[in-house]
Amino acid sequence: MDEAERAALRVAETGRRVEEHLARTGPVRGRASSPDGAVSVVAAPGGAPQEVRVSPAAIAMGPRALADEIVRVAAAASRDAAGRAHRSLERVADPATLRALAELGFEPGPDTDDFGGPYLRGPR
Repeated sequence: MDEAERAALRVAETGRRVEEHLARTGPVRGRASSPDGAVSVVAAPGGAPQEVRVSPAAIAMGPRALADEIVRVAAAASRDAAGRAHRSLERVADPATLRALAELGFEPGPDTDDFGGPYLRGPR
């Protein structure tokens, strides 16, 4: 067996372990909220927001400020999801795969669960 075949087997085995892990744990989601809790976002790693909640008080921010806040919080939720994905896959992926994830922007990041309210502290 040559090096290319061994690499292909390693990739296939890592893929199988990741699929099994995700089947057990479910999809990875990141969460973030504005400091005042007016805007809350749930996102998948590297993906668009899946859920955006805006409190009635946030409407007073005006359209431009509210849009900017949603974009800022969505980016934080996406970073949180990427970190969660990386930390979750540390259990099943080899070091080379984890390095590749980091190079793609899926850094482990801090493991924080301070989302500003009970709604966002639910199951992951």
